[in-house]
Amino acid sequence: MNIWTAAVLALLPPLGLAAALTWRGRPGQRFAACQLVGSITVLILTFMAFATDQAATTDLALTLVLLNLPGTMLLAVFLERWI
Repeated sequence: MNIWTAAVLALLPPLGLAAALTWRGRPGQRFAACQLVGSITVLILTFMAFATDQAATTDLALTLVLLNLPGTMLLAVFLERWI
């Protein structure tokens, strides 16, 4: 196990806590937790790219960076209209 794999394993508990807040929190907490889940996932994908020496994983991380903000804004519109 190298340092990148250890970093991925260290980021899994915060990812789980943020995902739980996305499902169970108040609307404001859900919004912030959704952004946090996206940020942690980008870090995990980037660290996995270094751990496995596959550049395609970095492309996934960059795509997630570009789609994270619009997805969160759509969640905010949904929360505003229906909840």
